[in-house]
Amino acid sequence: MSIHAVSPLFVGRARELAVLGDALARARAGVPSTVLVGGEAGVGKTRLVGEFVDRADDAMVLVGGCLELGTEGLPFAPFTAVLRGLVRELGRDGVAALVPGGTTRALARLLPEFGEPDKDGPEARARLFELVLGLLERLAEERAVVLVVEDAHWADRSTRDLLSFLVRYQRTAGRLLIVVTYRTDELHRTHPLRPMLAELGRVEWVARAELRRLTRREAIAQAASILEREPSPADMDLIYARSEGNPLFVEALLSEAGGGDALPESLRDLLLASVERLPEETQELLRVASAGGQRIEHDLLSAVAGLDESALSRALRPAVAGNVLVVDGEGYSFRHALIREALHDDLLPGEHTRLHTRYAEALERDLSILPAPRGAIELAHHWHSAHDSTWALVGAWHAAAAARKSTAYDEQLGMLSRVLELWDQVPDAAERIGCDRLGVLKQIATVAHLAGEYERAIALASAALAELDQQADPIRTAVVLRQRGLTRYDLGRPGYLDDLRRAAELVPADPPSKLRGQVLETLSRMLHGPEDWSEKVATAEQARAIAREVGDANVGAHALINLTWARFGYAEIEAQMAAFAEARGIASGGDAYNALMRCAISESDALEGAGWHERAAQVARDGVEEAAHYGLARTSGTFLAINLAEPLVSLGRWDEALQAIEHALDLTPPAPYRASLQGFVTDIALARGQFDRAEQMLGASRSVLSRGTYRDQTVLPHLCREVQLLQGRGQMEEAVRTAARALEERDLVISPRYAWPVLVTFARLLLAVVPPGLRSGGVAGPTAPPAQAGSGASVGAGVGAVQAPGALVQFALSLMPRLRALGQELPAVGDLQQAHRLTFSALTGPETPIEDAAELAAWQLKAWDLAAGAWAALRQPYAEARSTMGAAQAALAAGDRQEAATRLTRARELAVHLGATPLLEQIDVFGRRARIGGSEETAADGQPLGLTARELEVLREVANGRSNREIAEALFISVKTVSVHVSNILAKLGAATRGEAAATAHRLHLFDAP
Repeated sequence: MSIHAVSPLFVGRARELAVLGDALARARAGVPSTVLVGGEAGVGKTRLVGEFVDRADDAMVLVGGCLELGTEGLPFAPFTAVLRGLVRELGRDGVAALVPGGTTRALARLLPEFGEPDKDGPEARARLFELVLGLLERLAEERAVVLVVEDAHWADRSTRDLLSFLVRYQRTAGRLLIVVTYRTDELHRTHPLRPMLAELGRVEWVARAELRRLTRREAIAQAASILEREPSPADMDLIYARSEGNPLFVEALLSEAGGGDALPESLRDLLLASVERLPEETQELLRVASAGGQRIEHDLLSAVAGLDESALSRALRPAVAGNVLVVDGEGYSFRHALIREALHDDLLPGEHTRLHTRYAEALERDLSILPAPRGAIELAHHWHSAHDSTWALVGAWHAAAAARKSTAYDEQLGMLSRVLELWDQVPDAAERIGCDRLGVLKQIATVAHLAGEYERAIALASAALAELDQQADPIRTAVVLRQRGLTRYDLGRPGYLDDLRRAAELVPADPPSKLRGQVLETLSRMLHGPEDWSEKVATAEQARAIAREVGDANVGAHALINLTWARFGYAEIEAQMAAFAEARGIASGGDAYNALMRCAISESDALEGAGWHERAAQVARDGVEEAAHYGLARTSGTFLAINLAEPLVSLGRWDEALQAIEHALDLTPPAPYRASLQGFVTDIALARGQFDRAEQMLGASRSVLSRGTYRDQTVLPHLCREVQLLQGRGQMEEAVRTAARALEERDLVISPRYAWPVLVTFARLLLAVVPPGLRSGGVAGPTAPPAQAGSGASVGAGVGAVQAPGALVQFALSLMPRLRALGQELPAVGDLQQAHRLTFSALTGPETPIEDAAELAAWQLKAWDLAAGAWAALRQPYAEARSTMGAAQAALAAGDRQEAATRLTRARELAVHLGATPLLEQIDVFGRRARIGGSEETAADGQPLGLTARELEVLREVANGRSNREIAEALFISVKTVSVHVSNILAKLGAATRGEAAATAHRLHLFDAP
């Protein structure tokens, strides 16, 4: 017979305890530490944490668990539990004294003891996150703090957001250790915790501990500890085979085996067996408790069970003694969630409905049994589980308000969605909640936008507008139109200007109102075309005047940002920065965090447009961190990640850019933001010759852009990538057709910043198609293998079909005049656009043809040197390398081999540093043909034996013992391409096998570290 229900001996977890102990030691030393503890149900996560806490000595331990309510988690449940425990220990005033600034109104969103919370919106969520981190920082000043968040697989999105925020920024909290437990067997492919774990796993101070099942030897030790004797080998064979080393199942099987009965056939029967041995009144109480969730307050259980204190205690004692329930503060928890789940699943349909109804009725009588906002959210859950449509709707409405108060927007969206789902089933729904269906639609559209659900926000706003009478209800119509206009703009959907202009018409100008200021400011922000410039300035001025009159800092700051963009160009960057700083001051003074985020976005964008890449990157990086502080990591934070990636790509810090992009993509940003981030991945992949990866990323971006209408800042870079990929793949005819279509259909003059790279891309393409001897007008581009003269296929849709030998060359030549004309027409404002203009000029040649060959060569050399110098001044190494190669070719044409070699060496150094394989191959081919920087000269640089840069990459992988398929995956090329490269390598090295080639590489020390 079993002596103990749980093993007194803790077995098989020495390594995991050591991981936690080491993490606590680091935290005590002031080094941030987080440990993510995963394992299947019953494997011992809670026991591990308990044993660790017992060994934590003088550390302050704060424990909170995520609670499951049907399919939803309880918003911020672990942090509410932690805060409540601190209030119990330190008192309300004691906690308030620890909060930075002593202002605790934001904490009222978690505990009503702190009074009324401050105003709603993203800013409120930001302040809540900041205060929780600040509180932990102050606690950690005195001694090490261990924050334990259990059962994260049940965490709602708000809890996940706050937890992620704390882990990312715990560096500031000093002696803080965060421990998170979760069930690995719950994490299906689409489980929302999976991306968060992946994201946190990349943070340098985060460690993971996966609890395995016990070995047979460990299970025997556990069994011996429970029985106070070693079980017989036969018993242990059966128990280990059935439990498969899961500690919970070992305990349950030992308990049943000790009773002399046959072992249960199923896991469910095994888990229920410990309950079925208890008295009938205790079993009934446990069934009642199972409908209340994993943890239930004593007073609520008493109210639902209908028992007096004496009867309740009599029924509870066997459950506690039998280790089915454990005392947990002012309530009870099931020893393991699997036991509760088995009990709840065992309820008959009628029992299920009756029990949840009894819970709901008990909470209706006295909602204060549970702390706010938990009471309202659990009440909604129980009415919904009881299948009572009327009260489920009312409960969901009140739960949505509670979630809003906690800034749990995703959970609020879920509750409001439930209200809409139940609306038609409740005839008097509007009277019961005090809001008509239109009001619900309007509110849910706003919340969907706050939660980042943009597509849904548009659909809901459109549904509300379809039911609104604009004449009878102009103000409410204007509010919904503005909301839809904002969301349409964010998603690149057409019609946003129509929405905003109509909203402005509906809101009266007199008296000045906050709503009118908001509508006018939003309209001004969305006006981008030159034809709209006067309207943009006028509406921004009106909005700014109204903001001053009604005291709206948010509108005032946004309106000033709009005016700044309208008044200053990239050549006036200092004045532009000063104006943005003024807007930042207005926003800061009014706690307008959304406007503060836009200041960071605007500043970084303007700096990048002016070519101030380093400063742009720093402003964007600071903005990303600021967005996380404000709880806006997924929206403003990922937009700022775009503004961080762009200057990093410009600066040639490509691996750093890829890392920033990867982190941003882990946050599952809105689709347009994701497409922009993937665009920069495409740029790097194209420059490195990773065409398969580029095609994959470009396809993902294309699918997003095809569903909306986007501005030139999105569309034109995508156009460049499409053309560059086609050219890189050798699909020259399709590339020229794409360029021709763009020249015919797009007005490139209105967006110089984004049009100049298009012109340069098209010029490079056309010069790659046209052989040097056919270029007229002194065209002076870098030489490249010309395309085949065409197969007689039709070229161009709507731009004229060409059917003749050499048709592609002729067609490319026919596009040059239009391209030159655009280059003359397009303004170049600021250093960055000037560098593009110089490159375009070097590519397309002098405006007036130069007949004298020597004079033309001198002009070409000067033009390419000017372009290379401009890019060097901007610290853009890739563009500098390409222009420097052009200068090397021009120097050779001018007869100066030494100057050509100098420039080629510089270009090669830059290309090697960047890993720009296609450019390296062009440089090496040119060097060998010209006998400068070719095989003889490049041997010292690690390019011996006539191998190209790509062949060297492949040889390195061959020398490392990789197969063709593994090499293809590593270099993002096809297996067939690898096979071709390997054949070329063997021929050039005179090797018969891959092994001989690898031996040659090792013998020549080709890949030894310098």
